Amino acid sequence: MADETERLAGFLYEIGLLKRYKRTGWLVAGVQDPESIADHSFRTAVIASVLAAMEGADPERAALLSLFHDSQETRLTDLPYAARPYVTKAPNEHVTEHQTRGLPEAVRSMITGAVAEYEGKAGAEALCARDADKLECLLQAIEYREHGNQNTQPWIDSSLAQLQTASAKRLAEQAQKTGTLAWLDHPPNDDRAG
Repeated sequence: MADETERLAGFLYEIGLLKRYKRTGWLVAGVQDPESIADHSFRTAVIASVLAAMEGADPERAALLSLFHDSQETRLTDLPYAARPYVTKAPNEHVTEHQTRGLPEAVRSMITGAVAEYEGKAGAEALCARDADKLECLLQAIEYREHGNQNTQPWIDSSLAQLQTASAKRLAEQAQKTGTLAWLDHPPNDDRAG
């Protein structure tokens, strides 16, 4: 048991690398201080849960799939799209298998199952999680564009082209019409006000 616990502690430190690794596509676009992979994964999980609720799927499962969808990048890093023709990448399931060796079986099964489900692209939760990944990229591209980076349109176009669910398509359409700080103009009603 001590070996499993030691291995699990190491895995949690490894996952912490995602907080430091930057999303390289944004570096290619000229973003000075791009989001980290962990930043991306957090909002992707939130979006996945929202999409799943809208699509009648399991929000918690969709969020879990999203939390682990890029966990392999601790070992592979975030390869930019331009690198794909030149680099042969190990399948994410294979990397996850290596990452989780020696972990407690319940933890290992949970992680490998989530990654396999996401990569298998089957089921409503995987579909929502995959759409959340693209929708998060679209939102981030719009935010970077609003902050002055004019090189993000290809990320918006690519994300739009890959969306599958009706809910994600509706949200993407609305996001393009809504300013990133428009939510400030619509404060909630405050029942405490006189």
